[in-house]
Amino acid sequence: MPDFLSFISEILWGSVMIYLLLGCGLWFTWRTGYIQFRYIRQFSKSLKRSLTPREGGLTSFQVLCISLAARVGSGNLAGVALAITVGGPGAVFWMWVAAIIGMASSFAECSLAQLYKERDASGQFRGGPAWYMSRGLGMRWMGVVFSLLLLLAYGLIFNTVQANSTAHALEYAFDIPKIVTGVVMALLSLLVIMRGLRGVAKFSQWLVPFMGMLWVVACLLITLWHIVELPAILEMIIRSAFGWQEAAAGAVGYSVSQAITSGFQRSMFSNEAGMGSTPNAAASASSFPPHPAAQGIVQMIGVLIDTIVICSASAMVVLLAGHGTKTTSYDGIQLIQHAMNVLVGEWGASFVAFVMMLFAFTSIVANYVYAENNLIFLRCNKPWAIWLLRIGTLLMVVAGSLLNLPVVWQMADVIMALMAMTNLTAILLLSPVVRIIAIDYLRQRKLGVTPVFDPDYYPEIAQQLAPESWDQPPRQ
Repeated sequence: MPDFLSFISEILWGSVMIYLLLGCGLWFTWRTGYIQFRYIRQFSKSLKRSLTPREGGLTSFQVLCISLAARVGSGNLAGVALAITVGGPGAVFWMWVAAIIGMASSFAECSLAQLYKERDASGQFRGGPAWYMSRGLGMRWMGVVFSLLLLLAYGLIFNTVQANSTAHALEYAFDIPKIVTGVVMALLSLLVIMRGLRGVAKFSQWLVPFMGMLWVVACLLITLWHIVELPAILEMIIRSAFGWQEAAAGAVGYSVSQAITSGFQRSMFSNEAGMGSTPNAAASASSFPPHPAAQGIVQMIGVLIDTIVICSASAMVVLLAGHGTKTTSYDGIQLIQHAMNVLVGEWGASFVAFVMMLFAFTSIVANYVYAENNLIFLRCNKPWAIWLLRIGTLLMVVAGSLLNLPVVWQMADVIMALMAMTNLTAILLLSPVVRIIAIDYLRQRKLGVTPVFDPDYYPEIAQQLAPESWDQPPRQ
């Protein structure tokens, strides 16, 4: 089984996904007028506006925290260590590149999710890739395929990754049996997910900023303590990214390809740009300004925080500890724990275990929210179906704590690629709509008015939207 999964993963990631991700990101960078670069100065203002409560949905900040809860998980710790192990220090550079390019893809998918959102029976906004495939493309069958892939990925497989990394971390630091970690995480997750979408949003808006700041500040202090080594680390990242470091050994092609592949894989697993997961959260926001592009811009901030900030912090710890060369180890979380021990002493592994537990716990909860959202699209959100999903999610958390790590990561890579291929195909087909959204938003910004999306200006789009999803508030 591991050999089969590895073979499929190599086919998907060896060429198909790299070109698709790059092409899609570059396409939307151009089609949106380089929006991730033009609006980087507006990110702080967008974050401030995201706190504004609006009727009929969650605040943009709550939705950002839910999406960060799903993004910030084992990929930010174990995933970064794995990327460096397999692809060398150069993988870090390609993680940055993938994130910057992926911001445009994230803008596209999250703006579309906002545009095609609809209200559920309780009046809460719902949406995501399945909705824009159904409404925007008129391909409900495609939405069904995507929803099933997402249920498999976020309801089951990805949770095994989170539980696996946490179980290894706690066993390494405190000698806690893996089965105990799995059972406790499953029970704690059940307590949170039973509170529903709004309960998870309130939980995430307090815990996610705390855990992110905790890790980043710790890594920043360690980096500052070793500031004299930083220029050499950055040089090593750049040289390795382009094969200059390995040129003398005649392994340029292999080294560069491994760095690019590892960097893109781990970047996407971490920030999820283009995968189609984050739009499930983005659609539930009642954005301010009341324009689909507003939520797209807020979610671009999530990609920036996740990869450029948090993943880079983890990479600095691994590289400063002297683990910049390839090894045959696949236990990423223990590698980063050992790196922390080297840099700060024996308490480092315990600190990593604690942070990993927070990252994984919030990811499992947010993953479940995404999965339940797609039950609504499939019209299977009956109590029995919801409880079946909950039981399946919790069983996979327990099982994940006991599984072999290479198998878990390979399964995650395969399902992630299939989801991304489906979603990227959809947003590329809808790229004319994405361009309209971006241009409409930028036009109103230039006029100095608060952007408000008015479907009446775009009759072809208006007939695809859910009734009352874009009732016009008065301009402010």
